[in-house]
Amino acid sequence: MRHSLIFSLILFFTLGMASPVMAAEGGASTLHYFGAALGLGMVVIGAGLGIGRLAAAAAEGIARQPEAVSQITAAVNLPLFLLEGVAIIALVVCILAVVL
Repeated sequence: MRHSLIFSLILFFTLGMASPVMAAEGGASTLHYFGAALGLGMVVIGAGLGIGRLAAAAAEGIARQPEAVSQITAAVNLPLFLLEGVAIIALVVCILAVVL
């Protein structure tokens, strides 16, 4: 319940900030900087939470079965790299949204 409320508020404020930017009539609007900063913050927080949960689950699995260390670390590496790659791509897209 709490997560859906937070997500709804973030979505509401994100869309609320997007409408004045889209409605700007040729004037230079600085709200796209705010939107990019909000997007960057969401990407960093999301990636940090995902990596933290992944590392916590791996540490717990290693603590329960110390003999399976190599299999657990091998299974953790690919999702970890994919999560970091998605975060880097999202950061580049947010930076390009400001520059272009």
